[in-house]
Amino acid sequence: MSVERVGTLPLASEQQVVASRQTVRALCQLLKLSLVEQTKMITAASELSRNTLIHGGGGRMRWEVLQAGPRMGLVLHFEDEGPGIADLKLAMTDGWTSGSGMGLGLPGSKRLVSDFEIDSAPGRGTRVSITQWK
Repeated sequence: MSVERVGTLPLASEQQVVASRQTVRALCQLLKLSLVEQTKMITAASELSRNTLIHGGGGRMRWEVLQAGPRMGLVLHFEDEGPGIADLKLAMTDGWTSGSGMGLGLPGSKRLVSDFEIDSAPGRGTRVSITQWK
């Protein structure tokens, strides 16, 4: 799979969630991340893609391959225009869930990556950015 260093993928169906994982795998391989780093990034991207679809009503994943001096990295942005998250602190608590899951999605994703940022409020959707540095 050939992948661009910057791009966008819609997240409006289960097939596009699968495509997001494939894209992230290809990007991780492009950066020559270790197998462990690849697995962590793909797992976080899978969870955040699914959240974008299920809780946000669909949206998009944008990505950028970064270079900061000798360091290379991958940043993924998950964006939706859904209902937003009323209580971010609660949503970032292990075990709390707004659905039927295990409540590990957002805090689990944060633990898997180098950098994690979230911005959400009721009525303005959710934006989550994750970065993995090599």
